[in-house]
Amino acid sequence: MRAFVLTGPGTYEVRDVAEPEPAPGEAVIDVERVGVCGTDVELFTGEMAYLHQGHSSYPMRLGHEWAGRVASVGEGVDAVWIGRRVMGDTMLGCGTCRRCQRGHQHVCDRRQELGIRGNRPGALAERLAVPVSSLHVLPDTVDAALGALVEPGGNALRAAQAAELRPRDRALVLGPGTIGLLVAMFARAADAEVHLMGQTDSSLAFAHGLGFAHVWREDQVPDLPFDAVVDATNAAHLPATALDLVEPGGRVVYIGLAGEPSRIDTRTLALKDVTAVGILSASPGLDATIRAYADGSVDPRPLIAATVGLARAGSVLAGERPPDAGSGPKIHVDPRRPGD
Repeated sequence: MRAFVLTGPGTYEVRDVAEPEPAPGEAVIDVERVGVCGTDVELFTGEMAYLHQGHSSYPMRLGHEWAGRVASVGEGVDAVWIGRRVMGDTMLGCGTCRRCQRGHQHVCDRRQELGIRGNRPGALAERLAVPVSSLHVLPDTVDAALGALVEPGGNALRAAQAAELRPRDRALVLGPGTIGLLVAMFARAADAEVHLMGQTDSSLAFAHGLGFAHVWREDQVPDLPFDAVVDATNAAHLPATALDLVEPGGRVVYIGLAGEPSRIDTRTLALKDVTAVGILSASPGLDATIRAYADGSVDPRPLIAATVGLARAGSVLAGERPPDAGSGPKIHVDPRRPGD
C-alpha cells in the first residue's frame, strides 16, 4: 500500500509499504480522510517535544485525525465490525495502569499516540491498524470529512465544557484556528455570547463569515466581563492575558501549547477566585462530538479549505496551501487519490 513516511525534519517520501495485518484485538481500516494539524507540522519540522524526549523518532507515519471503514479484524474481534464506518481515538493507553482503569487512558504514562508517539503508525496511508477498543462508529449523517474532524472537535468540545458556559454567558476564545473556531462553535451551541480574538484580518474575517459577530485583534478587545476565556493559541504570553481578561469567579481554559514555557501570576488566579483548567486529548469527548455533528448543532464543514492526496501532504506540512484552497484553516488528505 502507499503511505506517507516522514524520514527526518522536513524530509519525506510516499512509499510502497507492507499492508498492516490486524493483531489480536485490532482492526484494519481503509482510510478515507485524514486531517493535518499543528502537531503533525511540529513533527515535520522537528520541533515537537516528544522527538527530544524519546517518545517519538524518525522514520514515522503521521496522521491522527482520520475516518474510514473497517476492512478486516484480528483474533478475538467480532466480525460485525467489518464494513462499519469509524473514526478512532488518538490516545492508546496500556489498559492496565491506575489511570487507564479510571478511564484516563489519555494521560497514561505508557500510552501510544497514533501517528505521534510510541512508534504507532498513523493514518497517512491507504490502510491503518488500530485497537478495536479505540474505534467510534460514525452514523450515516457523519461522512468521512466530518469523521476526520471528530478528533479536533473532541478537544474543542472538552474545552467548551470546561468553561461551564450557561445561556447568555460571555466567552472569549483566543485564536481563530481550527481548535479555536470549534470551541467557539460549541460555545455558541450552548447559547453563550462568543467573542474571538486573532492576529490577522483574514482569520477574523473568516470567523465573522461563520456568523461570529464579535471578532477582535488583541489591542481591540473590549472592556467587557468575560465569564470564560479559552486560550487556543501557541503564543507564550496569552495564558497570562487570558487570566487578566477573565471575570473574577470565572474560568480560564488552556488548550493551546506554546513552544516555550508560559507563565501566569498565581496571585491573580487566587485573588480573582478563577478556576483554571488544562485540556489534553479528545478522548472523553469523542462520542458527544459525533452526536453534535450528527444532529447538526455544530457544523465544522466550512473549516475544510481543501482535500489533497498523499503526494501533496508534504507540501501542506511545509506550509504551502493548495492553489484551490478556500479560506478555512484545515487541510484534509484523501489517501485513496491516485497520483495526487
